[in-house]
Amino acid sequence: MKIEINDLRFIYPTGLEALQGISLIIESGEQVAIVGQNGAGKTTLVRHFNGLLQPTAGSILIGDWDTKITSVAKLASRVGYVFQNPDEQLFSKDVGTEVKFGPRNLGYSKDKTDELVKRALTLTELSDKTETNPYDLSPTWRKMVALASVISMDTPIVIFDEPTTGQDALSIARIAHVIAELRREGKTVVTITHDIDFCAENFERVIALSEGRILLDGVAANIFGQEEVLAQTFVDPPQLTRLGKKLGFKETVRNQEEFLNILRK
Repeated sequence: MKIEINDLRFIYPTGLEALQGISLIIESGEQVAIVGQNGAGKTTLVRHFNGLLQPTAGSILIGDWDTKITSVAKLASRVGYVFQNPDEQLFSKDVGTEVKFGPRNLGYSKDKTDELVKRALTLTELSDKTETNPYDLSPTWRKMVALASVISMDTPIVIFDEPTTGQDALSIARIAHVIAELRREGKTVVTITHDIDFCAENFERVIALSEGRILLDGVAANIFGQEEVLAQTFVDPPQLTRLGKKLGFKETVRNQEEFLNILRK
């Protein structure tokens, strides 16, 4: 589902102008990573997508719905949001109940709810933990529960806020697998991340924000190649991008596969 943002501005009650005229289009099925230093406006931006924040000026369309006149409850059927801290969204007595809550709340039939829950639990490797209280699980697995609870809602847009924070290598691989599956299903995925290597491995489009404005927006390889501009966001290119540059590669590489392909030439 398409996201269309037109001259979006947002001012907090303190007077801080967190977004200063953001305009962009995220097409249906795109996988987009938003990067930038703390305070750049990343979370403020995406919290407008599901109505948690309302524009001071400008507009956002989620498909054909204007977020200014669409309730948060209604937007929840189109935009799923996985918070950075899973403890901010988990509340049920066990994993199974938690993952069922979203599709039930959206009014899906029992058969469809059961199907969506089974799929979400399988994808996040939680099938053997359905009777466990989420707070009896490690933070790594609680993140998976939060993720499963959003996936089960089957929204056309899924937002991940810092999905790899505090996660070990196995959990990061699970999250990457989930994103790949959502891509295969044609979902629109938007991720806020400071993990630039994860970004390089899993996203084709990168948007770099700085002080509430878009500094860079384009194909990942092109963005990572603009090291001096990217530095203004206090984000370094991926490790392999930097290594390739030091080795004199003419092409900008993002990940291990691209790096090895150049070495083989």
